[in-house]
This record gives sequence, structure tokens and C-alpha cells, in this order.
Amino acid sequence: MPYPNEVIMKEGQIDVSDGMYVSGTSEYRQYLESILDTDFGLLSKRGIQIKLIVEVNKEKDLESYELNVSREGVEIKAPSETGVFYGIQSLKQLLLDSKQIPLMSIRDEPAFKWRAFMLDEARYFQGEQAVKGILDEMALLKINTFHWHLTNDQGWRIEIKKYPLLTEIGSKRDSTQIGVWPTGWKSTVYDGRPHDGFYTQEQIKDIVQYAAERQITVVPEITMPGHARAAIAAYPWLGVKKDTVITVSTKFGVMYDIFDVSDKRVRNFLEDVLEEIMDLFPSKVIHIGGDEVRHDQWKESKKVNDFMKENGIASYAELQVWITNEMSRFVESKGKRIMGWNEIMGVKLHDYVTSDDVLIKQPLAKNAIVHFWKGDVDLIINAVEKGHDVVNSYHNYTYLDYDYKKIPLSKSYSFEPIPKGLSSEYHDRILGLGCQMWGEWTPTVASINKLIYPRLAAYAEVGWTRLENKDFQRFEKNIQSLRTYWNGKGIFGQSNPDG
Repeated sequence: MPYPNEVIMKEGQIDVSDGMYVSGTSEYRQYLESILDTDFGLLSKRGIQIKLIVEVNKEKDLESYELNVSREGVEIKAPSETGVFYGIQSLKQLLLDSKQIPLMSIRDEPAFKWRAFMLDEARYFQGEQAVKGILDEMALLKINTFHWHLTNDQGWRIEIKKYPLLTEIGSKRDSTQIGVWPTGWKSTVYDGRPHDGFYTQEQIKDIVQYAAERQITVVPEITMPGHARAAIAAYPWLGVKKDTVITVSTKFGVMYDIFDVSDKRVRNFLEDVLEEIMDLFPSKVIHIGGDEVRHDQWKESKKVNDFMKENGIASYAELQVWITNEMSRFVESKGKRIMGWNEIMGVKLHDYVTSDDVLIKQPLAKNAIVHFWKGDVDLIINAVEKGHDVVNSYHNYTYLDYDYKKIPLSKSYSFEPIPKGLSSEYHDRILGLGCQMWGEWTPTVASINKLIYPRLAAYAEVGWTRLENKDFQRFEKNIQSLRTYWNGKGIFGQSNPDG
């Protein structure tokens, strides 16, 4: 799991219970030996041979692999180390199912190149071990992108050396609104307990390396221009109201505090932060958020409105497009590209945005990736027709904070990243999908696990397995060995995920 795109089953099986050994020159030889030893007690100097072969072939997808099980042993062959790694994950899942492996040939490659899981730690800091545990399960499921939401109104979770108050002040709040989805937003109950935590740059480097060893790219999200209250609490001059001192939000939801992007000093701050972020994360994509920006403070500011007139900016949504383009130019100058939630296109998605606010004259930077999460599917079509790549994370199918009544396992599995009606000439513009674990109502790893598992496996198959090869009944059957494996590791997911 995810189910391979070509499987040829043959008569017979091999029994590996007497041991297995690994040959070949792949850099993952020791990794596989560790799995055989630690997870299965099968590592031996004799028994069934596993050959790992990297055979460079520029015509093949770098994530593709072949796995052949014959009476002579097991062979994993791929055009890159990435493919070898994915072949190992398929072998590991076969071993989780049984020590008697059927004879078979698998030829496999992913349907989509962007297969992402997002963890929101701005709301609740979980720590290194929690993150590494999730990365391990992502690797097993061939999910290749870890989208890490690190800043929001309720917390700033990453050390920025040039601006130490971001973590000295911005990572701490003195209480937290408590509740459950979807009624928690109206809760008037607070826990009265301080919450804090952030990652040092050394810890970030360690986690990025840990992910890379598992063929996972870490994409950081540094949110702008909205969801900025924690940053403004640290440095009030970042906000529109300048000298007004505020605290890190204890309440969840959409706050009014936004960056004063008319101020050159604030724009320099954003670039300084992104500079340090780009030094820490090798990812070619940097997520800058862009969602749920309330325009009230911009509207009330004479300085902001004067800036808009001087620069021919027609609306507050266009001001967001303008600052997005400024950050895009900066990031592109470093050889990377930005990504943002689909509000970065200047579209009206929320009741608190008026039609007059979304008059747009200047287009979004062409190289920006649009992360679709809300609105009509026509917004995806509009984005790709304008030349943008899109990651589809439509909230009604992919938000893991939604309970199983809202998104049962079968609905997760039914998600199709390419929307119906999209002309085939634009299909390559749909990079793939993301599933999002927003953290407002999940203070513990256990509460996160309950919502992630087993739905994470469904999203993995959506991203990897071609549409014509998907089969939910087969998926439900195949997932049982994974659930047993997760339970054995103390990862307890939803016991009845389809209601």
C-alpha cells in the first residue's frame, strides 16, 4: 500500500522465515538490513537473498521501481535510490502480511509527483520525536512531501537568528481555547495552562536530514500577510497599528492582526525570515500561507491606503497579490518558488471579504504554485489556464481535523486530485494532493493519530495509484496488516473509520 500500478501474480511462494540477506551497492542496503533485523528478526548471512540494483535509466520516473519475487530470491531494481527505497517499502509491507511471500512481479511508479501530508505545529508544538514518527509512517506509504506549518496567530515555532523575539515571545501563550471540531470555534472555555515550544535551527536541520533519508522533502510554511499575530506580538512594528502591544492569541480562528506590507522595514523582515528559512530547507518550494486575510486593519490605515494609491493598487486583495509577487521575486532570485493557499490569486472565498476588495489588475506571479483548499472547482481551472501549477487539497475531502462523520475513510479514498471536466492539456499542471492535519483541537500525539490513521493510507493511494487501478474493497482488506502494525507500535487510529 499504496497499491502498485502493475502486479503480475505467479504460482507459488517463498518462505523467508529462516532468514534473508541483502546484496547490491545501493545506499539503502544497511537500511534494509536494519528493517530485517529490528522489525522482523530475519537478518541472516544465508537464506533468501535480496538484491538491490540501481540501474540508471533517464527515460524512467526516478520514483519508479521493479520488485520481483522468484524462487531464487527477491530483486528490487530502480533507476534511482528513491525507487530502491520505495521498493523496500513494498517488500516491508509484504513481510508485515506474512513470512510466506507470493511469487510476483511488480512494476510501479506514482500517479502524482506531489504527495503531501501537512502537520500544523503552530497551534500545538509536538516535538522532534512526534515529527520523526510521522515521517516514518509517511515513508512506509511512499508519501514524499512533509508540509510543515510552523507559524500562525497562536505560535511561532522556528528559530530565526536575526529576530530572536519571534521565539522568545512568539512561541509562548498563557492559555488555550479548548473544544472539539466543529463546535470548538465558539467555545468560551480556556485551559489556563501556558503552552510553548519551538525548534532550534539545529533541530530543523536534523529533521530535514531525517526526512531526506526517507525520500521526503520538507516544505516549510511561514504564513503571510495574515495569521501574523504571534510575530506581531514579538515585534509590534510589524503590524499596522505599530506601537500597540498585543499577546500571542489564546483563541483559535481568524484574527485581525496582519503585517503592514506598506512598510519597507516589514518587507525587509519578511525577506530576512525567508532567507534563513531557505538556508535551512533544501526544498525548491517555500510555502508562504496567504489564507484567511482580514483586510480591516489595512482599510483603517491611511498609510496603507496612501501606499496603494501611490502604487496603483486597486483593492486590498490586490495588495495581497502585490506582496505575494514581491516575495515570489525574492524567493525566485534564490532559485526557489513560492506556494500559497488559493487566496493568493486575489479571489473571494470568505464572507468577510467584500466584492470591492477583490478588484485585481495585476496577475499573480506565474511561477507561484496555487494550493487549492476552498471554493469552486472553477478556481482550479482558472489557475491552470493562467499557467499555474496546482496542488489540490480541497478541504471537504482532505482536512484531517474533520471528524470521520464528515470525511469517512471511503470519502478520503474517493478523492480525485484532477477535477472532473479539466481539459487533458492541463492535467500535468495538477502536481498532486495534500492532506492537512490542522491542530486547533488536537493537543496530543494520541489525538492526532486518531485522526490521521488510517486515512493517511487512503491519501497515499490517491496520490500513487492510478485512478483506473483503485479499488476501495481491496484497500479495506489490504489495510488490516498495516493497522495491526500500527497498533503494535502504539499508534492507535480510528477503530471504525467508515462510520
